Amino acid sequence: MTLSPIRKVYQGVADRRQMFRMFDRHAQRPNRWEGDDSALYRGEWFEIGEAEHDYMLDILPPLWMRGDVFAMREFLTGSITSIFFTLTIDGRFRHFHGYCDLADRGSPEQMKAAIVERESRPVRAMTREERVEHIWSSTHDDYRGYADWRFPHGQRGQRIVMMCAPSHARDFKLLDQLADAEISAKLPVHLRYLPDAIAA
Repeated sequence: MTLSPIRKVYQGVADRRQMFRMFDRHAQRPNRWEGDDSALYRGEWFEIGEAEHDYMLDILPPLWMRGDVFAMREFLTGSITSIFFTLTIDGRFRHFHGYCDLADRGSPEQMKAAIVERESRPVRAMTREERVEHIWSSTHDDYRGYADWRFPHGQRGQRIVMMCAPSHARDFKLLDQLADAEISAKLPVHLRYLPDAIAA
């Protein structure tokens, strides 16, 4: 079973502040200006409100528009740019932002299909990956970062989040190594008890 590289990175509808924050969720990464960081962004998507969607449409003339989809003129890195979708799901209009690689002409359509498939599921559920990505997206920059010299050499550069122990001690832990109970504790209450989604 292979997980799709197209991934939901935030649960719920992002407001304007959260939307702008998530446009560069990887801003703190080490060696930010070295190498190609396209793989960090390619395939990320999240839901936004109609006002946020319309605001982004009005900022600059789009690179292109195709019915319910438009692309931002400015590229984030390489051939990766913001794509905004207006999709009808379960009879209502919803709006989404995603990062597509325009070097792949089919990338916007693949993302659109993945969003519709994910959001059309009859039962609200989250995969472990979605839970972890939501934690990363919603954690303030002061409480997340990247493993540094305090971590073994093989773990350096991996994402970390601050954990609070019962003794009120604080320490950082690798995001991908959080136990299920730790993930649950870091999620907002309304997301803690959703069933696990089975990856397609």
